Formats: sequence, structure tokens, C-alpha cells
Amino acid sequence: MIRFGIIGTNWITEDFINAARRLGDFALTAAYSRTEATGRQFADKHGIDHVYSDLEAFASSSEFDAIYIASPNSFHAEQAILCMNKGKHILCEKPLASNAQEVARMTEAAGKNGVLLMEAMKSTFTPNFQVIRDNLHKIGTVRRYFGSYCQYSSRYDLYKRGELPNAFNPQFSNGALMDLGVYCIYPLVVLFGQPDRVQASAFMLDSGVDGAGSLLLGYKEMDAVIHYSKIVDSYANAEIQGENGTILFDKISRPDKVQIRYRDGTVEDLTQPQEDNAMYYEVREFIELIKSGSRESDVNSHANSMKVIEIMDEARKQMGIVYPADRG
Repeated sequence: MIRFGIIGTNWITEDFINAARRLGDFALTAAYSRTEATGRQFADKHGIDHVYSDLEAFASSSEFDAIYIASPNSFHAEQAILCMNKGKHILCEKPLASNAQEVARMTEAAGKNGVLLMEAMKSTFTPNFQVIRDNLHKIGTVRRYFGSYCQYSSRYDLYKRGELPNAFNPQFSNGALMDLGVYCIYPLVVLFGQPDRVQASAFMLDSGVDGAGSLLLGYKEMDAVIHYSKIVDSYANAEIQGENGTILFDKISRPDKVQIRYRDGTVEDLTQPQEDNAMYYEVREFIELIKSGSRESDVNSHANSMKVIEIMDEARKQMGIVYPADRG
């Protein structure tokens, strides 16, 4: 059994617990929350024995081996590094940190302490993403990648009423790029590596973060077009366009349906059966890596996480988005 502690008591943590408990070698033994009452309420709901409101005490606990971090983005690096320095393995929600400097510090800490650090990008471990990778050669020379993740946030209604929810607060390294755009960028990097050029534009909110944006990423023989938003909805499929055909998949954040449409009009259905909660696959990968003694994923690798955050750093620079974390 791999014993887990968790940081963060929000809805994403609920999904994580639901997915992880489908695995026979997962045990949830501890939770950290900044307030004892919130932590205790969450622990009682999920049958967690140990609750901490002191981060140092949590990191030093002998009650767990690994930690799932789902706190606001601006806390990821500090929390992960403290816990890795105490010998804990870290599965950290996307984006891994606020900027590339923080990611570099995190990967350095992982290496120094001999622990596993992995970004929790769920889509890249799903069977339907794997089938995309395995069949990419069928469409010939790839000329374009198109990814879209536009989902109207319920928090936007609060924002329009004059409140400042975390989702639109630069203090927490948030905004549409960090929350949704990353889902479009990570699969691109896993499939095609780092682009040569980044062009970015955004619709900025008065709070100092982006409500929506677009990226045009240039490679030697192809380009990538990415749209993301927290202030409108979109129902567009993702596409990888090749000279011999196009791969279409329905959801960039968790592809459920995959097909190739060839130039001659034929259609090949590649869809694979998979769990309804896609987080199952990232947790399974993480646990298998710990058991095998590996300290890095081949898919959500340190290098891929660094490439992704570097793209987002450059995009934010062009958009004029600056977080407190960027000032050190």
C-alpha cells in the first residue's frame, strides 16, 4: 500500500479520492488544511484519520509516503519543496508551479532528496491519448495541432458582481491560461516537443489575469493553434491535421472519442474504453513509479513540465500578466 496525505480540500481533491480509491494499493491517511475545522470536516467525510493545520508538522509526519497537492497554484512550489525535503513523493496539480524558476527549484529538490515529483496532468495517461500517440504516424506529415478548452466559470458570475474569487486573482497565480490553457499545451508538448515560436494574445480582466486567450505556436514543419477561456463556452473538437488525414478527439482535457478521417473519405474509429474518472490513470502511474523505484515519469516528465511552463511564461510576458510569485 502507498499511503497518501493530501493538501487542498476542494472539488478536485474529491475527484482525486474517488479515482484513487479504485486502486487496491492506495490508502488515504492524512490531510492538511490551513484551518483545523475545514480539515476535520473534510477528513470526517472521507474517513481520514490524521488532520494537520501546521504544514511543517504535516510534512514531517510518518503517517504517509506520498502527497497529492491541490492547493492554489502560488503555493505549489513552497509546499512541494518542504515536503520533498522531508522525503515525501509529490503528485502536484497542474500547473506544476507559478513559473519556470519555481519548477526548476522543485525538480532540483526532487533530485536532491531522491523522491518522485510528477505533474498531475490527467489526460496524457488515458488510453485514448495513448491511442493518439500510437496512431499519429497514419496521418502523414503533421501540419497543425488545434486545441480548445473554453468553459464558462461559475466564479465569473461572482467576479462580475464585484467579488474577487481565487480563480481570477493574480495573487494565487491564476487565470484562464494557467487553469485551462495548460490542458491544451501539455499534450502538444508530449507529442511534438517545444515550439520554436510563441505568439500570445488575451482578453484581460481588471484584476490582472486573463479571462480568455489564444496561442499560435510555431514548429519547423507545423503550427499549433490553441484557444482557451473561462468566460465563454466552446464545443469544438481537438484536431491533429496531417497530410494524409486528421485525428479528431472530443475533449482536450480527457479524450473520450478518437477517430481518424482520411483524405479518401474513410473513417477509422480509435476510441478505447476507459474509466469515467480520468484521474485514475495518473494516480495509477504515480503509484507504479513509486513501487518500481522510478523518480520521474516518462510522459509527465520534468523536462515536459519545464517546457510547458516556459511556454506559459513567454505567453504571460506577451500578455502582460505578472504574478507576485514572479517577483521572487
